[in-house]
Amino acid sequence: MKNLIQYILLVGAIVFLLAFALRGLEMESEEPVVYDMPEPVHRTAVFPKWKDSIPAEADTPDFRIPEVGKDFVGFKEALAFNESGRRYDIINKLGYLGKYQFGMATLRELDMHVNHREFLSRPELQEEAFKKFVRYNRRVLADEIEKYEGKYINGIKITESGILAAAHLAGAGAVQKFLRSGGKQSSVDAFGTRIEDYLRKFAGYRIDSLD
Repeated sequence: MKNLIQYILLVGAIVFLLAFALRGLEMESEEPVVYDMPEPVHRTAVFPKWKDSIPAEADTPDFRIPEVGKDFVGFKEALAFNESGRRYDIINKLGYLGKYQFGMATLRELDMHVNHREFLSRPELQEEAFKKFVRYNRRVLADEIEKYEGKYINGIKITESGILAAAHLAGAGAVQKFLRSGGKQSSVDAFGTRIEDYLRKFAGYRIDSLD
């Protein structure tokens, strides 16, 4: 009886060892799994479901990224990089669209009545929307630009381009409150970006070439 028990235990051990060895060989023969990690994009941008159907207009000569200088082109490209990584075909988790991260309500205010898909697939519309929005904010904030440009608030030198960038972030009304309160009334967006951040980061660009 004792020998039978020892025999059963020995057979069981052999079976277990064989199974373990075979499993090890199987694991070694499997191909490693490689995950493609997306490039980081500011404001947690994501691609729409119809991304594959969007024409590659952003890669055409008219829409290649120019070298960033301190003129209006440099201003808009620097701001776009901060907003979306300069991608035309992106929607962020709050529903803001494209290279400059526009909301549909803002587009309607700019008299641009397009749907999400059309706006994302047409870079020229996005560039037009950005210019319209800058011109609009420039008109609304004309008095503030004249009064505060060159002054310092909270240690930040106020410039026209900084004011317009901050208006793109938080709206012209929020920028007016900040400036008129001497920096006491600030705003923070859903991602924790402050008016002060844009006033500082996008200071000193020449916007006159927009005209």
